[in-house]
Amino acid sequence: MEIQLHDKHFVPFISAAELDWAIAKMAKQVAEDMGDETPVFIGVLNGAFMVVSDFMKHYKKPCEVSFIKMASYDGMETTHQVKQLIGLNQDLTGRTVVIIEDIVDTGNTVEELHKLFEAKNVKTLKFATLFLKPEAYKKDIKIDYIGIEIENRFIVGFGLDYDGLGRNLPEVYQLK
Repeated sequence: MEIQLHDKHFVPFISAAELDWAIAKMAKQVAEDMGDETPVFIGVLNGAFMVVSDFMKHYKKPCEVSFIKMASYDGMETTHQVKQLIGLNQDLTGRTVVIIEDIVDTGNTVEELHKLFEAKNVKTLKFATLFLKPEAYKKDIKIDYIGIEIENRFIVGFGLDYDGLGRNLPEVYQLK
């Protein structure tokens, strides 16, 4: 079923069941890699709130969770500047940190987060994302856990928005 958000039309792209499978797969991979570590998962707001929520339901080992808010989009366009809107006040020295993103495209946010967390003297820093756009990603920072690779399309739903709308959709839609 086609939907409209503001002036744009979107069509179904990825079902809720596929999203759940991809997140469960990522949580299992992370759990296997962590061994006896108690990682700190950092969700990147606003987009990753649904990903983090579902990820936590699938992650069965001890862990902590926190959030950071970054912004790099205005409507459908990246601003190419990443701003930290809400930061962390937690001491992460010597901790294993896994950043959880909803989507990685240009990698500008990943690059900014990498700088930010390296400065916090973390023991290990890993990146997980529900969606990766390999065509758009040009950075040298490794994305350790990838739910689904997608083409370079504009998508909404499951936390992703178009000018504030669409985050609440339980599945993902692509621009028509």
